[in-house]
Amino acid sequence: MQELTLVTPTFLFSAVSLILLAYTNRFLSYAQLVRSLKDRYMEDRSALTHAQIMNLRKRLSLTRSMQFFGVASLLLCVATMFLIYIGLQVISVYVFGVALLLLIVSLALSVWEIRVSTKSLEIYLSDMERKSNG
Repeated sequence: MQELTLVTPTFLFSAVSLILLAYTNRFLSYAQLVRSLKDRYMEDRSALTHAQIMNLRKRLSLTRSMQFFGVASLLLCVATMFLIYIGLQVISVYVFGVALLLLIVSLALSVWEIRVSTKSLEIYLSDMERKSNG
């Protein structure tokens, strides 16, 4: 097994930081969407609005999990750098491996969340088609 250097986890560190920024932006847009959906639901308790709320609830849950696993990955990258710094090379390799696995989980959840978000848009499109046909 090749020895880890401080450079290796820093690559992951910068990538995870950018991913977390994207996740945070997504979360902030969901917060805005929740506020507008609440107002719409108070005015019109339609099935479409209810479906959008349920979809958004799922997306928020996935985004929270994505952020959790991303932050955990980032923390383990920092721990890896610290372990390398203090000379615990073998432990650092395993900690870095777990950080990579957590990043994989975070990215897989991101793909799932994209699919759920697409479903939300399909709900709107089907409603528009139904109204134009009927």
